[in-house]
Amino acid sequence: MKTMFGDILPSPFVPARFYSQRHIQTIWPKYFLNSPTLNTKQERITTPDNDFLDLNWLMPQKPKAIVLALHGLEGCIHSHYIKHLFSHLYSLNIGAVLMHFRGCSGETNKQPKAYHSGEVDDPYFALQLIQSRYQGLPIYAVGFSLGGNALLKLLAAFQPTLNGCVAVSSPINLKASSVAINKGFSKVYQRHLLKSMKQKFINKMQSVDMSEYINVNEKQVAAFDSFFDFDEHLTAPLHGYAGANDYYKRASAKPDLHLINTKTLILHAEDDPFMDGQVIPQKEELSPSVAYELAEKGGHVGFMQRRSGKLCSYIPHRIASFIEELL
Repeated sequence: MKTMFGDILPSPFVPARFYSQRHIQTIWPKYFLNSPTLNTKQERITTPDNDFLDLNWLMPQKPKAIVLALHGLEGCIHSHYIKHLFSHLYSLNIGAVLMHFRGCSGETNKQPKAYHSGEVDDPYFALQLIQSRYQGLPIYAVGFSLGGNALLKLLAAFQPTLNGCVAVSSPINLKASSVAINKGFSKVYQRHLLKSMKQKFINKMQSVDMSEYINVNEKQVAAFDSFFDFDEHLTAPLHGYAGANDYYKRASAKPDLHLINTKTLILHAEDDPFMDGQVIPQKEELSPSVAYELAEKGGHVGFMQRRSGKLCSYIPHRIASFIEELL
């Protein structure tokens, strides 16, 4: 389909029959949809504040373009959506590199700073590195969930020179998302993610002194039972916010969509269990460079469909078609 910028249009995505329920769309790809094996090359780069970022590259011999990917909350190179995207891009002779947010590549980072939905400095640093190495080659960026919100914030804040960007299932209204995921069955997702986040933070407390920023002990961290608790006591003070509500307000990408001048596609499903209708912008909130495609179904980073009789993800195909269109 031809991308229509400056507008909100229904997505052509049609969910696979018998798999249209939003929780099935969200859970099935992670646990039951076969993911390709990636033979990526890992690289560690040093940040300006003497921390590190781990990059994973999958590069054809002569790529016609490169995509910088940003994963979602607690994601990594092994996330199903990253594997499917990288494999599909590689088949089209498009290179891809995943930037792991701090602490997400399997090793605790050095500085108190971690990562959050409004983190723009680390992705921008990685982007500048890629641009310096591959001058003259078209460069794109794709962000999933938290990474999508961060990407949109980056586009608004730095106005980088990019050929195009895609944000998938992004919680661009963080307050609404925090409330939505604390209701009903969605609490299962919150509990699953929080378990990983809390354990990772407790492990970090053993090696990194964060007492200048936070005033909680391991037992208190272990007792957090919502994203709001985690963000109020850890995310906000570690990253310069007055509290969770200040973080949600200032780190949300929705108010900044009108500032984006890079050709950008936002993919979202109305039934996403991680958020509610408050994340969906009005047409007037978009810049002329932003296209918003809204599917009735699709869950959170799900978008399972059938192609040639086989279950697969719609996301890599739509991203690739968008890149090819801009190329």
